[in-house]
Amino acid sequence: MSQRKRLANAEGSSQSKRHSGVQDVDDDVSFTQPSTSQVLRGLEKLSPAQVDQKAAEVVQYFLMKDQKKMPIRRAELVKHVVKEYRNIYPELLKRATQTFDQVFGLKLVEIDPKNKLYILVNKLEKPEKASPITDPTNPKMGLLFVILSIIFMKGGVVRENVIWNTLKKLRVDPGEKHDEFGDIKKVVTDEFVRQRYLEYSRIPHTEPVEFEFRWGQRTDVEVSKAKILQLMGELHGQNPQSWTQQFREAHSSQASTSSSSQR
Repeated sequence: MSQRKRLANAEGSSQSKRHSGVQDVDDDVSFTQPSTSQVLRGLEKLSPAQVDQKAAEVVQYFLMKDQKKMPIRRAELVKHVVKEYRNIYPELLKRATQTFDQVFGLKLVEIDPKNKLYILVNKLEKPEKASPITDPTNPKMGLLFVILSIIFMKGGVVRENVIWNTLKKLRVDPGEKHDEFGDIKKVVTDEFVRQRYLEYSRIPHTEPVEFEFRWGQRTDVEVSKAKILQLMGELHGQNPQSWTQQFREAHSSQASTSSSSQR
């Protein structure tokens, strides 16, 4: 009976997560990216002050969302901010991107082209130093760093029981409320997932139901695998090159990131 309850709860949770995004997906499907001629016609009907004001609102919305490390969905942006200015959406996004670059030293990155999800990344520092995950003043990001390290060192995908057992060894019991993090399981399987740091998915054909973790889309943009490997080497007193597979992956990833940033 308890297994059936867990299965029902897991299925209900996944269904609620799917349903929570249905309206936004529908909104985005109904939005057609304006052509260049449509944007020009739209700009002709608006004063420069109106366009500047709306572009500023777009910037403010992105910055507000970024404080909570939540990816910004195009559908939400159009619905709540752009509104009747949707025929000049590309121009608003272009101006916002320039403001982030020139004023804030941030880069607007599309992490999910299919669902049109964006995040802001610090472009003033080197990638391995820019990640908020390695910030020692943020304990929750420290917890995330541990989980991401486990996933990377285990080959990119890890069953959830491996994560929970490792955290228990670090005296962070997911079955108990933590003084610093609160509900550990909720932080890891809900907050980090919604922020796109982690992917949490059901493993097919498992009974009782089992889940696994992978790196999320934001992590691929923000986190340096080479940095993780370096820190793991320092932690274990080992040369990072002794982890052959991880070392190769980390440095091939670093090379591709470097070449794409130069383009």
